[in-house]
Amino acid sequence: MKIGMRIEMGIGMGMKAQIRNTIVLFIMMLFLNGCVNQHPEGEGGMRMAAADISTDTIETMLEITDPQEEAAVKAAKAMVQSMDREPRIIATSPAAAEICNRLELNLAGICSSTASALPERYQDVPTVGTAMSPDMEIVSSLNPDWILSPASLQTDLQPKYEEIDTQWAFLNLRSVQGMYRSIQELGEIFGREEQAMTLVDEFTEFYEEYQRKNEGQESPKVLILMGLPGSYIIATENSYVGNLVALAGGENVYAGSSQEFLTVNTEDMKAKEPDIILRAAHALPDQVAEMFQEDFKTNDIWKHFKAVENGRVFDLTYELFGMSATFRYPEALEELQPLLYPASGAAAQKTTETSALAPHVNETSSAAKKGTTEEAAYEAEK
Repeated sequence: MKIGMRIEMGIGMGMKAQIRNTIVLFIMMLFLNGCVNQHPEGEGGMRMAAADISTDTIETMLEITDPQEEAAVKAAKAMVQSMDREPRIIATSPAAAEICNRLELNLAGICSSTASALPERYQDVPTVGTAMSPDMEIVSSLNPDWILSPASLQTDLQPKYEEIDTQWAFLNLRSVQGMYRSIQELGEIFGREEQAMTLVDEFTEFYEEYQRKNEGQESPKVLILMGLPGSYIIATENSYVGNLVALAGGENVYAGSSQEFLTVNTEDMKAKEPDIILRAAHALPDQVAEMFQEDFKTNDIWKHFKAVENGRVFDLTYELFGMSATFRYPEALEELQPLLYPASGAAAQKTTETSALAPHVNETSSAAKKGTTEEAAYEAEK
């Protein structure tokens, strides 16, 4: 299993020439190595990334070894250290804000959110709008030195950030490993190495114990459907949900793609013959659940899938299986455990009871009750 991870960073107009040269060389190296960038960089932009890394060991998953990546982090760190005051940082998404909170960073601005609880530490901090659409007049008025946002929104947000004199960082939240790589690098840049190491140690301790649960077990073949009302796509191992399944030891039947999501017909899915079908929602989970139930009931091809015949089709909890990595990944992995490995009689019974094909209807998720607004549709980008 190969998983890529990165923190994507953009440098504003105040950089020295030698730092800008490092940025340009680093971008060239990434393209020569075949790194797929779905969010093209603007002039002066920088993406800090490593090539795909094997998850044989946790150390390998999180180790930062690329010399250009290290140089880029050191350059950003030097910029912060050269300031005669604490940097003014804006976090434009709930996930970015939570990372800052755990790194004990003060914020000059924070996103607004009705669907996610923001850290109490920032309750009196000015808000700058939603993750998808920060109010750039407010952002600019706060005179930020750095803006932190999720990489999934880079295409939309970077042009806006380029119009003001600031630095920006687009955090890789497409995987748990990517989140912790971002944490390590932010920790070094902003002088929070100790806090970052504490967080990394917590992940290491959890995942080492989690891996032992599945030692010697055969990896099930998994098909992941990501739904929106009226349609669905395939989630590869490059998506956050796909990353969670990979961490749990599942084999994604669409592994090997460079994309996060694919559009595939059901005949092609049937040819993959997954052992398990997992269904997740990008937004509006109740509507998506109804859509999946109707499609699996009326589309005749589904009844020929072994996963359907065996009752191994499951709807994942919306709050845990979104588009961006969060610190709730242990809960997500614990939810996956009995679904992927029903080794005991009790676990097997649990998977039968929680199957999306069971006669009962799952309870409405709390997140689904929070509306059908633009924020709900893009809360996955947090």
